[in-house]
Amino acid sequence: MFATLATDGEDGPTDAAGAVVTRDTAPAIDAAGLDPVAALERNDSYPALEAAGALLRIGATGTNVRDLALLLAR
Repeated sequence: MFATLATDGEDGPTDAAGAVVTRDTAPAIDAAGLDPVAALERNDSYPALEAAGALLRIGATGTNVRDLALLLAR
């Protein structure tokens, strides 16, 4: 699992703070009729991650400590 999160609750101009990506994310993007590789190449992952249900939406927190990235591996 890989997760990213902006502590202020927003990533750039979007309503998402980040996303959680698992081994099921790419197949879910494919199933939605989108190409996950093409989305990454365009630097436009929001629609693909939204289609996969992977976006984190926590709302504005009023703080901006850091952006966080977490990788869990077995």
